[in-house]
Amino acid sequence: MDLHTVWTIARKELRDALHNRWFLLYTLAFIGLSLGLSYLAMSGSGIAGFAGFGRTAASLINLVLLIVPLMALTVGAQSLAGEQERKTMAYLLAQPITRLEVYVGKYLGLTMSLFASLVLGFGISGLVLAIDGSGASDPWSYLILVGLAFALCLVMLSVGFLVSALTRRAGVAVGIGLFLWLAFVFLGDLGMMGTAVAMRMPINGLFWLSLANPLQVFKMAAILNINATLDVLGPAGIFAMQEYGSKLPLIFIGVLVIWAVLPGVAAFVRFDTSNDF
Repeated sequence: MDLHTVWTIARKELRDALHNRWFLLYTLAFIGLSLGLSYLAMSGSGIAGFAGFGRTAASLINLVLLIVPLMALTVGAQSLAGEQERKTMAYLLAQPITRLEVYVGKYLGLTMSLFASLVLGFGISGLVLAIDGSGASDPWSYLILVGLAFALCLVMLSVGFLVSALTRRAGVAVGIGLFLWLAFVFLGDLGMMGTAVAMRMPINGLFWLSLANPLQVFKMAAILNINATLDVLGPAGIFAMQEYGSKLPLIFIGVLVIWAVLPGVAAFVRFDTSNDF
């Protein structure tokens, strides 16, 4: 694999993303809402049970759960299908480059664009916290929250790439991505509650079921980071703390890594073996 070729494609993807109106809209929305939530949380409008930095971070967790998956899924869903629909993928693959170089370059470029968006949003919120003094005593927890948000971003980007590899039209891919976003965000808690009640699922089963949704994994890891306990999540959170204790961060990180790697590898296999591209 030629790293120069990969970097050239990555820069091209980064430029395209920065000129994408929807991506810019998502970025501005994330920055604006991050700034607004920081001010509201510091004035006492945050989630009950948290204070200072924790109140602001708890507000940012909910923002990440809504904006980041939507942004990464839609960007990833357009990546391969959009090139195919515009007939530029065939031209690109006709050059003396491999499909692996194309795939890695596109993935890297979109990763950099999403990372830049997150850094802007969290950077402005961090600046507000630093000026106010709320986050001065716990900057490490804030950086961990940023890292978890970026990990969730990679998960949703990989899922978006898989959707893009399985479809031929960008509009269809984006539609599927929006459906998945709704499923992950709005059916996560309700779906687990309904399944637990209908199947009379034990507490340990409910905890492991929650790991099937990467958004829930991020949520639990982020709450554990700022609150040092999962009691706010009810019986399942109490069970997880008692049963796994200090191993929980490793479990959450491991699940996020699996969620990021498997769809990404599956998307490349589809892209590499399909005659559609």
